[in-house]
Amino acid sequence: MIESFFDPMAWWALFQISIINILLSGDNAVVIALACRNLPAKQAKTAFMIGAVGAIVIRTGLTTFAAYLLTIPYIELIGSVLLLWIGVKLFVADDEEGDVKSSENFWDAVKIIVIADIVMSLDNVLGMAAAAKGHVGLLIIGLVLTVPLILFSSALVMKLMDRFPIFITLGATLLGYVAGEMAIEDPAVKTYIDTHAAYLHYVSPIVGALFVLGIGKMMKAKSAKHAEEAPPGS
Repeated sequence: MIESFFDPMAWWALFQISIINILLSGDNAVVIALACRNLPAKQAKTAFMIGAVGAIVIRTGLTTFAAYLLTIPYIELIGSVLLLWIGVKLFVADDEEGDVKSSENFWDAVKIIVIADIVMSLDNVLGMAAAAKGHVGLLIIGLVLTVPLILFSSALVMKLMDRFPIFITLGATLLGYVAGEMAIEDPAVKTYIDTHAAYLHYVSPIVGALFVLGIGKMMKAKSAKHAEEAPPGS
């Protein structure tokens, strides 16, 4: 590692890892912001840090065998279903959860951040692994260097969501879009889609986005109806 410090190629690899991580962390920033938006400020900061540290640990670990994982049929299909669930869950969540303890909200947010990062990092780490060229130390340093930017991006997105609720809808819909993209990249269906149904590369992400938006709105409407029908003080 010390020798790599004086190697210009190592610095170039570190630069590549950092840029790739920055470019591919936009979705993760949205998840962190969505998951933490209803937490008190202090807990939100803690969840931010846990999410960022979790991202480093998960991505470093996944890099070792991500290429193998992505060859296993149905892994990405399962991941896309999980991401759809996360998108709907985050879209439906609102500030009127007074009957839920703050600590429960906190750990629920942490769980969502970790699960989403695992799902969305499968593709991301391949690019970083290629740039690292086997230097795990450089990979870890590159990930650590980009943590502040991820935290800043998450905080900025969360402030936008507080001020403009439309960003909550856009963020959740983005997760559905990513889920749609992921589903058609699964080895179980990719060859067939590329050969016989290439249009799904455009249709599937849109369907995923519309699914999260539609199901989320239906669940919100149902929740609002139940709230109206509930007896006062219940």
